[in-house]
Amino acid sequence: MNAARKADSNVAPFAVPPVVKSVQLSCQSVVAFELFTRDIHAWWPTTTHSLQGAAVVAVAFEPRFGGRLYERSAGGDERLWGTVTAWEPPIRVAFTWHVGREPDYAQLIEVTFTPRAGGTYVELVHSGWERLGADAERLRDEYNKGWNLVFVQRYADYARAV
Repeated sequence: MNAARKADSNVAPFAVPPVVKSVQLSCQSVVAFELFTRDIHAWWPTTTHSLQGAAVVAVAFEPRFGGRLYERSAGGDERLWGTVTAWEPPIRVAFTWHVGREPDYAQLIEVTFTPRAGGTYVELVHSGWERLGADAERLRDEYNKGWNLVFVQRYADYARAV
């Protein structure tokens, strides 16, 4: 069975709403974008939210359409998390997300940076849960909680401290 057919057979027969998280930052959108993308390793909790745990020494975006989002261990082992589908500094970055899964099961994450009075409104939308089949709702619920720690707390705290 080819990969496309295999992925289609695992699509959930029901719609799963996206996870949506947002934070308001006091910095300009260009800074908020750079802190999210360029500095991702500084705020991402790699010990608990990565494939290689404490061995991770880097998390990075390749800053271009088609670039990778990946982690690297001290030994140089790289693990792909996703692929950049939009690179539009300072207003938007989007990427596939399939950490620990085959790309056929990727969801989509889009992060937008909207200038507002006194700073930037940053919104993360994680969609495409249907691609995970029967596990879609359970995994969506887990990520809903996980993004509270990773994005709402860690990213926002890092951006507010800079």
